[in-house]
Amino acid sequence: MPPIEAEITPQTNIKELVAQLPVAAGVMNAFGLGCSGCGVSKYETVEEGARAHGLRIEPILAALRTARATGSVPPIADEDRRPARRAPGNFTGLAKIAHTVPIMSGKGGVGKSLVTAMIAIGLRRRHYRVGILDADITGPSIPKLFGLREPLAIAPDPVKTTAQGRPQPLITPAVSRSAIEIVSSNLLSDDEDTAMIWRGPIVAGVIRQFYEQVLWSELDFLLVDLPPGTSDAPLTVLQSLSIDGVVLVTMPQALATMIVRKAANLIHQLKKPILGVVENMSYFVAGDTGARYEIFGPSYAQRVAELAHAPVLARIPIDPAKATLADEGRIEQLDDPICNDLAERLLASIAAHPKPKETISLVEKG
Repeated sequence: MPPIEAEITPQTNIKELVAQLPVAAGVMNAFGLGCSGCGVSKYETVEEGARAHGLRIEPILAALRTARATGSVPPIADEDRRPARRAPGNFTGLAKIAHTVPIMSGKGGVGKSLVTAMIAIGLRRRHYRVGILDADITGPSIPKLFGLREPLAIAPDPVKTTAQGRPQPLITPAVSRSAIEIVSSNLLSDDEDTAMIWRGPIVAGVIRQFYEQVLWSELDFLLVDLPPGTSDAPLTVLQSLSIDGVVLVTMPQALATMIVRKAANLIHQLKKPILGVVENMSYFVAGDTGARYEIFGPSYAQRVAELAHAPVLARIPIDPAKATLADEGRIEQLDDPICNDLAERLLASIAAHPKPKETISLVEKG
């Protein structure tokens, strides 16, 4: 059988390459580039995928060309599949986060984690480097959405110590299939059903550790999935981080809208900008007739947006397909234009609310 003449260059689109050369998916997986099977691959070149995962592109291109010639995945050296990260304790090159955006509601059950995931997916499709800090310590959902279960790697810092004289722990974030970096309390143990029975001050301390003692890459965006309420955890994030602004999530229900308005008032009191409002579970479109039903009642999105002095970023419909992908940990396979719309409108809102041109150093110098 003659070799397949699929073009392999840094600018080759990942999804198109895998379609022409199926063995390319095996090569990409061997390098830890699971994005060859996710929705991001439709928008990403081999070069962009390698950069997002912190890998050198030359070994990837060489392996792809060998696979094209032989029809099988060649051996991959360990050093070629190891992402480039800042060395622990090398604090001359600090982690710098260009933009930090908390996703907040005040009300539980409105889908903040799903909205956070969809924004992250939309930003990744624009080739930004994205991280998610799951600040919902007692009810984390982010790892489940992304199919992550392996506990976070924790290593002692060779430079800094705690007040008790012990090495300060440094956390390496988990990395999703499309190179979204994730830190969550649900990745602190082997059992995802373990309950974190912690009081408010401890929760606030853990959140601080999640952005101060994590070896984040130099991200373009850090999204913070906040828990319900307006107390310790949200206050810790809103008062401790130099945020660009907050995304508010609501749903078309008077009770939910009232509680979200409380969150908006808190944000205004802290003199932080609200970048936009997302109404989740806004309506349902019947697959057979195309008829649109407002199951939870009429939309309150515009009313909340007026109070928040912010635009409506999106009204997200009820969609069983999204629920299935979320439950199965395959949310990155969601290929819905609304992810792109969310990212585009958020970027426009951030541009309209510029903050001082400084980056956030998440680890202090030793």
